[in-house]
Amino acid sequence: MKYSQHSTDFFQLVYQVCREIPYGRVTSYGTIAKYLGSARSSRMVGWAMNNAHSQNPPVPAHRVVNRNGQLTGKIHFANPMEMEVLLKKEGIEVKNDQILNFKEVFWNPNVELNLEA
Repeated sequence: MKYSQHSTDFFQLVYQVCREIPYGRVTSYGTIAKYLGSARSSRMVGWAMNNAHSQNPPVPAHRVVNRNGQLTGKIHFANPMEMEVLLKKEGIEVKNDQILNFKEVFWNPNVELNLEA
């Protein structure tokens, strides 16, 4: 896929938000899109995550999952188990590609970064 300057800029915004996700917490593609003012762009956030592995400073792409807490992005890691391993190292419980305590570890930048009261 060829990216325009607009999508490249959007990707950089996505990476900035992802770098704010605290250790031991996760968020979703759609939540990042909403935070960036593009609520219907969760798929574009996913594309950004697919390309995040070469970014410097690093982007903790393993902390971004689908809206149900499923590890749908795991296929874009060097090893399909890497996403789960990284999450478990941070104390996040995962079983069958699903975060077990999703609501408890969910991080919402709209709330956590004080944009919504």
